[in-house]
Amino acid sequence: MSRVLNDLLALLELEPIEENLFRGRSQDLGYRQLFGGQVLGQALSAASKTVEPSRHVHSLHGYFLRPGDAGMPVVYTVDRVRDGGSFSTRRVVAIQKGQPIFTGMASFHGEEPGFTHQATMPQVAGPEGLPSDIELLSRNAHRLAERVREKLLGEKPIEMRPVNYMDPFARQPAEPVKHIWFRANGDLPEDPQVHRYLLAYASDFSLISTAVLPHGHSILQPELQIASLDHALWIHGDLRMSDWHLYSMESPWSGNARGLANGRIFTRDGRLVASVTQEGLTRIRQPK
Repeated sequence: MSRVLNDLLALLELEPIEENLFRGRSQDLGYRQLFGGQVLGQALSAASKTVEPSRHVHSLHGYFLRPGDAGMPVVYTVDRVRDGGSFSTRRVVAIQKGQPIFTGMASFHGEEPGFTHQATMPQVAGPEGLPSDIELLSRNAHRLAERVREKLLGEKPIEMRPVNYMDPFARQPAEPVKHIWFRANGDLPEDPQVHRYLLAYASDFSLISTAVLPHGHSILQPELQIASLDHALWIHGDLRMSDWHLYSMESPWSGNARGLANGRIFTRDGRLVASVTQEGLTRIRQPK
C-alpha cells in the first residue's frame, strides 16, 4: 500500500469521541477550501460505524452548507434515525468552529434478491497506455501557482487517467462530457465498507467541473468560483477500489451561477456499481 493511500485510509477511519460522535483529521489538497470528497467519505464512515456490518450503504444524500477549513479537524454527529427490518437510516452533521458545514442522510440495506437491469458502459479506450492526470498537468507545471504546485502534482491516493483530457489552460469550449478511469493507489483491506468510503471520496473529483466545459473555463482559473452545493450517491453493488473503474460524467444544464452534473461508475467489465448527481456553484467573480 502506498503512503498516500495509507494516509487517506487513516483519514477516513475517524476517532470515536463519544457514542455517535466522531472526529476526523483534514487534508489540504491545494484547493481554496476543504475538499468535499473528504467530508463525504468521513460522513459515510461515521454513519457506517453505527450500523450492523451485514447492511451496506446504498445511498447518501448531502448538502454542503459552509466552506470547510482544510487546516482544522471535523467533528461528525450521527443520529440513528431508524433501524427497520430491511433498512437502516442515519443522519450525519459535520461541524467545524461550532457550525455545521455539511448535513446528509445515508440509507443502508442488506442483500436481497430482485429485478436486475442496468445502463451500458460507454465504449472508450481502456486505462492501459493513458497518461495520468498528474502527468498531463505536469506539462503545464510552470503555469501553476507555487502554493498549489506541490499539492496538485504530488503522488495521489486515487490514481486517475482521463480518457478525453481537457487542457485546463486552453479556455476552449468543449462538450460537457468526461470519462476518467480511476482506482486506489495500492491494495486495500477486504472490509467492503472501506471500499464504499473511498468511492464516496473519489466521486467528488472532477464532477461539477464538467458543467463549465462548454464555457471554456476550468477550476484552475482564478476568476471562477466553483464549489459543491449538494451531492447524491447511489451504490448499486459490490466494488473493489483497487480495480479500475470508469467514471462517466455529463452535465445536462447550467444557469444562474449553478451547474448540474451526473455520473455513472462502471467496473472494468461493464458492471454499473454507482450513480452520482451533484449541483455546484459555478460563479464568475467580477474583477475588482
